[in-house]
Amino acid sequence: MRSQRRARSQRLKRLPGGRQALPGGAGRDSRCGGALGSGLLGPNPTALRGDRGDGRGYLRAMRLADLALSPLYLAQALRFIARTERLPEAAGPREGQIGQGPGLRLLILGDSSGAGVGVAHQDQALVGQMLRHLAPVVPVQWQVIARSGATTARARRMLHGAGAFDIAVLALGVNDVLRQTSAHRFARQQAALMADLRARHGVQHILASAVPPFGGFTALPDPLRGYLHGRATRLDAVLRGVCAQAGACHVPFDLAPDMAWLARDGLHPGPALYAEWGQRMAGLALARLS
Repeated sequence: MRSQRRARSQRLKRLPGGRQALPGGAGRDSRCGGALGSGLLGPNPTALRGDRGDGRGYLRAMRLADLALSPLYLAQALRFIARTERLPEAAGPREGQIGQGPGLRLLILGDSSGAGVGVAHQDQALVGQMLRHLAPVVPVQWQVIARSGATTARARRMLHGAGAFDIAVLALGVNDVLRQTSAHRFARQQAALMADLRARHGVQHILASAVPPFGGFTALPDPLRGYLHGRATRLDAVLRGVCAQAGACHVPFDLAPDMAWLARDGLHPGPALYAEWGQRMAGLALARLS
């Protein structure tokens, strides 16, 4: 194992220009931080903060509104589900290897976005876009364990029987928002998932994608969209805390709102967003190997 890591390290050190030469800006971001761009699919966060400037005023208002508007939310959700096109998961293999010799063992664990819903093939999805930037630098053995509708708890069960990995990329949280997972339970489940990844699967580095801000999903009707955005904001704050405690990397989404990022259902990532997301994750992965 040590000899494999030394060989992989030497491969990275021989890159022209050192870490600055890595694709996706990897060499410039050796620590966890930064965003995908400059609010992914969401309104300006300052518009949601209220008088205190920390988001708590908005979130308290959302919790009170939940009780009064819950029948309306349910009616809107049922109509939306009935009318929205259900896109398939991306076709193509869910595991493979690129290159020979000691390299990176990569896991994509997630929900529909991890499974590539919104594009036709895994080559265009998150894993394919990551491999586009990783493969020229280091051999990669990869696996996608992802399923539409997966919550954090289900993702933990989906790991049963999986092997060992060096880096795990998590794409979870949307279905915890939709299924009303409480903040306390979400924190407990995320912590347990990260502990399993380290103890049972040997994962050294965890890159946890932020819970997407529902405010930019313009296909959702109001006030349902605002309600879900408030829940997503709460769970993402919880996820940041869990990552800090578990030594994982919370990767925020922060791209200018634009429907061009989305698939035709107005909910899932489209090709351009997968490309941006995959490049960012690949850069962070390479920075951790060097």
